[in-house]
Amino acid sequence: MYFIYLIECGDKSIYTGITTDVKRRFDEHKNGKGGHYTKSKRVIRVLHTEQLKTRSEALKREAEIKSWNRNKKLVLIKLK
Repeated sequence: MYFIYLIECGDKSIYTGITTDVKRRFDEHKNGKGGHYTKSKRVIRVLHTEQLKTRSEALKREAEIKSWNRNKKLVLIKLK
């Protein structure tokens, strides 16, 4: 099982990623082990998650969401 997650960063940007364990991955981001972007932006909270069956589905959904502008991501979060 895979998850898409959207995280709010300290500069109000929204980071999108995939994982098999949202809590573990958020903790990695929070502790500076989640990649350059979140390390430099300071993560605040998980805004949205979606569960997908396969890694392939998750990667496709991640790419789709990453192509969206901020407003479209905020609509997705509000629909939750």
